[in-house]
Amino acid sequence: MTTRFTRTFDIAHPIVQAGMSWASSNPALPAAVSNAGGLGVLAAGPMFVEDFRKALRTLKAATDKPFAVNVPLYRPQADEILDIVIEEEAPILIASQGGPKKYLARFQAAGIKCIHVVASETHALKAIEAGVDAIVAVGGEAGGHPPPDQVSTLVLVRAIAKAAPEAILIAGGGVADGAGVVAMLALGADAVQLGTRYLATKEASVHEAYKQKVLAAGIADTALVGAGMSPIRMVCNEFSARFLEAEAAGADIEARRAIFAASSLKLAALDGDVANGKIEAGQSAGLIDDLPGAEELTLRLIAEYRSALARLAGLDIALESRLKRSLQGVL
Repeated sequence: MTTRFTRTFDIAHPIVQAGMSWASSNPALPAAVSNAGGLGVLAAGPMFVEDFRKALRTLKAATDKPFAVNVPLYRPQADEILDIVIEEEAPILIASQGGPKKYLARFQAAGIKCIHVVASETHALKAIEAGVDAIVAVGGEAGGHPPPDQVSTLVLVRAIAKAAPEAILIAGGGVADGAGVVAMLALGADAVQLGTRYLATKEASVHEAYKQKVLAAGIADTALVGAGMSPIRMVCNEFSARFLEAEAAGADIEARRAIFAASSLKLAALDGDVANGKIEAGQSAGLIDDLPGAEELTLRLIAEYRSALARLAGLDIALESRLKRSLQGVL
């Protein structure tokens, strides 16, 4: 499974575990993914500064393979977190929710590869022009913070691949198995980021009730909540129903902000209140029906990828055979 991504980042397989607040702030998840040949990602988002340093050191001790740290640039003390990433010599930074000019020059000077998360073609081209080593393009199917315009991964990834074929592109959103990995690579991606699928693993550090809600969800059981603010895709629950009912009734922005602010990801992910918390997850939740270990899942994705490629090769052989028969009939 060799692509420009695997060669540039020295990864065995083009599979990236998304940096998920609360879910991958536990070093066990990214360590398992990296050890299995994917790119594990430690999420700095919810951690106190010194807790992050300890988690990063634990991850470094748990794997000798490349891994990444995800830093949301808007978070309080983001600058301190970024300093620690350099001090502890993490090999890869994945930055999100901010512009790359904030960090790019000093990280590349330190020899740290930089990946930037985007949710639109415009932002992708700006990040590429700034000089990032790769981008993650997140489409409307994704959990957490997908593009507000809800352009699908299928369309967004293809648009970016056509507009910037020289850029290393990681596709995120809507993928839960190896067939999805093949589909994204066929569109022009060099690797695939999976979030919801890795959230539903034994090592993911979210409450068991959260995982069970993801397992129970169908492909139509998520909603985009928070239009006009910082919208999130989440599994439908009582909170999302309250918000969407207020929105449909014409509630003003302040009333909607009050409802939105009364809930949090922490409420669901840490406390297990899956009725009132924000159960961030993508539409691919409807494709998930088990809770494997992260290493087992990564190896499964690789096997499914190869199976999907074999199926496509079989289609090519069948088509070639039919063409030969047709030509023989003509001749």
